[in-house]
Amino acid sequence: MPKSLLIADDEELTLSLLKEVFSSQDIRLYLAKSGKEAISILNQTDIDVVLTDFMMPGVDGLGVLAHAKRAHPKCEVIMMTAFGTVENAVQAMKLGAFHYITKPFKIMDVSNLVGRALELASIRKENIHLKTQAMRHHTFDTIIGVSVQLRQVLDLVRKVADSDSTILILGESGTGKELIARAVHYNSKRLDRMLVAVNCSAIPAELLESELFGHVKGAFTGAHVERSGRFEMAHRGTIFLDEIAEMSPSLQAKLLRVLQEQSFIPVGGTKTVNVDVRVIAATNKNLENEIAAGRFRQDLFFRLNVIPIQIPPLRERIDDIPVLVDHFLQKWNRKMGRLAMGFRPDAMELMMRYKWPGNVRELENLVERLVVLKYEGWFDADDLPPAMQPKGRGPVPNTAGFDLGEGGINFREATDSFQDRLITQALSLTKGNKNKAANLLGLKRTTLLEMLKRKRLDCQISS
Repeated sequence: MPKSLLIADDEELTLSLLKEVFSSQDIRLYLAKSGKEAISILNQTDIDVVLTDFMMPGVDGLGVLAHAKRAHPKCEVIMMTAFGTVENAVQAMKLGAFHYITKPFKIMDVSNLVGRALELASIRKENIHLKTQAMRHHTFDTIIGVSVQLRQVLDLVRKVADSDSTILILGESGTGKELIARAVHYNSKRLDRMLVAVNCSAIPAELLESELFGHVKGAFTGAHVERSGRFEMAHRGTIFLDEIAEMSPSLQAKLLRVLQEQSFIPVGGTKTVNVDVRVIAATNKNLENEIAAGRFRQDLFFRLNVIPIQIPPLRERIDDIPVLVDHFLQKWNRKMGRLAMGFRPDAMELMMRYKWPGNVRELENLVERLVVLKYEGWFDADDLPPAMQPKGRGPVPNTAGFDLGEGGINFREATDSFQDRLITQALSLTKGNKNKAANLLGLKRTTLLEMLKRKRLDCQISS
């Protein structure tokens, strides 16, 4: 979309000259011969940059500047005047002017100045767009699940998001700890500032201190220039320290100081840097065990554990599996241009019974792999990996209670009786769920339904 420029000047010659300069560029150009006309355009149009004369009859350049900032806060305003006094410049800058140029000016100078202002306005618009997209992607509605356990986690996140309290997110790998951290940030009062994520396990221990707190020139071999760290980048925003348990004890002590005093000294430096940062930490380890083993500082644990959020593993919230599967199917169908329909009941039942050591990440990887490999149609139990396949048909049936004796027994009646007991037990264990009961018995659902009808067990169970 073209950038927009409004030029306001009561001098006809200047207005014509500037019109000629900027008409040849990819800019939506608006011209005003007075401050009043400029304000009218600002009220009707989204303007990126205003180039306005200082001295105009009626509403002067300062009036245009003030109105532009009220109507379009991200708009940049450049002042032009033949009366280049320091007082005018200071007054314009206080009201938010981008720059100040005196007449007569060089065409190249004013063209470059407007170009810089347009570029800054464009960057600001892009940042607003990206932040809006980020907020949309990290609302609570985008965290998929219907289980009671997940709802409880989200209720807690809603309560604590808008505070500045330190949060410790606990959970196995693949449960979505970073997703929760982003939901906290983008629903907090710091959402218009940066969320800086650091994976403490992915950065070598000897480099992590510099990564977090920065360094001065010459602090160590290879430190050719001064560099700001992640904490400084996150000033007035949020820093997410993932896999915090991988941090060395010496670095844990420095982090403790930051949490206590909101300040630190860069590597090799002598000056203290003050920061205003909210800290969210996460780990897949049991920190109390790490403390007992001497690998994690107890005082740091107490500082981090202000608000603990425990994310349950996927095996403890199996109600979320069908919902997540549907979400991932839509996502990967769209990305890959596929037409996968979903999982048949026998396949879904196996997925519901699987332990999912890799949690949600493992589930998404499985769906992606199947969508890529099968293109379209339904996924059967046979499409699932071996780890999810049933292990045989179960134990050898117990024949206790059947005594052949000298006279023998009626084999058909005994077999029917045993089948009745097995079917009744399976339905009891699954609380009447015939899909699950059929899976326990190693039968197809249609076979079980036929047996129930033939044996009239359906009537007995439902009555």
